[in-house]
Amino acid sequence: MKTKVAIIGSGPSGLLLGQLLTKAGIDNIIIDNKPRAYILGRIRAGIIERGCVALLEEAGVGARMRREGLVHDGFDISFDGETYRMDLKTHSGHSVMVYGQTEITRDLMDAREATAAPTYYSAEDVQIHDFDRSRPSVTFRHEGAEFRVECDFIAGCDGYHGVCRASVPRGAIAAYERIYPFGWLGVLADVPPVHHELIYAHHERGFALCSQRSLTRSRYYIQCSLDDTVDAWSDELFWAELKRRLDPAVAAKMTTGPSIEKSIAPLRSFVAEPLRFGTLFLAGDAGHIVPPTGAKGLNLAASDVHYLFEALSDNYRAGSAKGIEAYSGRALARIWKAERFSWVMTNLLHTFPQATGFDRKMQRTDFEYLRSSAAAQRSMAENYVGLPY
Repeated sequence: MKTKVAIIGSGPSGLLLGQLLTKAGIDNIIIDNKPRAYILGRIRAGIIERGCVALLEEAGVGARMRREGLVHDGFDISFDGETYRMDLKTHSGHSVMVYGQTEITRDLMDAREATAAPTYYSAEDVQIHDFDRSRPSVTFRHEGAEFRVECDFIAGCDGYHGVCRASVPRGAIAAYERIYPFGWLGVLADVPPVHHELIYAHHERGFALCSQRSLTRSRYYIQCSLDDTVDAWSDELFWAELKRRLDPAVAAKMTTGPSIEKSIAPLRSFVAEPLRFGTLFLAGDAGHIVPPTGAKGLNLAASDVHYLFEALSDNYRAGSAKGIEAYSGRALARIWKAERFSWVMTNLLHTFPQATGFDRKMQRTDFEYLRSSAAAQRSMAENYVGLPY
């Protein structure tokens, strides 16, 4: 089997890249070791930057997002009960879109099926070969048959635990990482959101986030210990703890109900450098992880796809390798800015176990500076809505 681009991974980054390539007439194949239903069942973020919105529309999958998504012009930051509204529209001129990553994945899967571009779910023993040479290949098993795909390039969109980054020789890649001493306990429930925009809350008991997926489905989070387990948190315990961390007036308005999904996610910052190894490119979580504070994970994956699609398009349409050579540097420049923003938001809003009195004073001062400084508000707003590609 031959193709131009072999994409490993069918999450949003792999599917988005595949859709853009297919629309541009560039042959590609997608291979994933997970079943389609498993991929659609993963619950992820839902705050979409303006650049990601534009890229989804370029890929031809923006109609349902525009119809069902919620445009947010701002969000609230609550610090020990004092609330400041960050007006994104005023300070940046832009908004964000609330539309679940699961829905984006579904739209992309449906679009790919409509094109009949080849996709292999539940692939076994996926291996990449010779990416340090001019003619790489991918081997895998699918439904009992052995496959070998010869290609020009491999796009590693297979996540943090995927085979692509793991296949790079140890000495050829540098990893930068910070592990945070807490996690997020998240609950998805079919209840109306407590507020029409998001609420990020700092409290002495820990961080809390009131988010949403629609006008009838809410996503709530509380900071928890890394030693916590989902089984230790009944729905009743979760709702009670969430309310303790919110402004009493907000908590009084909250509608509670049975959870339809509950999970604990650890927080980490991670970047791999470089993102290109010969004919292999890393994109999305394969190359970087951000804490969910600030909702940059999916959006960073989209910007990677933007740079990679431009590079591959220039290669096939204009015969230029400049974009391929520049991919890693261009992507990493934006990645590190998003890593910084997520790190700033995480440090502002969470309660750190080893924090000193000085540390807590600095957190409080950061909040006071934010709500009193137009420059600080512009900086936060432009980062939240997404820096330009």
